Amino acid sequence: MIIFGVAFLALCTLIGIFVGELLGKLIGVPANVGGVGIAMVLLILVGSYLKNRGLFKAETEQGVKFWSAVYIPIVVAMAAQQNVYGALSGGPMAILAGVAAVALAFALVPVLDRIGRKKPEAEPVAAAKPATSSARG
Repeated sequence: MIIFGVAFLALCTLIGIFVGELLGKLIGVPANVGGVGIAMVLLILVGSYLKNRGLFKAETEQGVKFWSAVYIPIVVAMAAQQNVYGALSGGPMAILAGVAAVALAFALVPVLDRIGRKKPEAEPVAAAKPATSSARG
């Protein structure tokens, strides 16, 4: 059902926000560090895993697709809340964190591509050729 897709997306979002807040506390930043990104990576990885196992039905996927249509405006609104000037005036650590995040994202592209590829199915066994009797005359 579609509601399961929305619930799956909400669960990934809650886990991502929790992990982002935890990361922020661990590095001493009083903010969520990458919670939305973590949620989206989790959504992709777990969604692909469930889909490959046949546990992610088409109706459930419609709930995720609905929210993916509004994802970009949500990210733009979240980015508008960020204090870019404060981050840049924070010094080289902010720039290093940004560069590291982009480098990690680029490094994960082949991994996600490999996960997303469908495994080749074994070729069907050719039917045994019927024995032909040769009649010599």
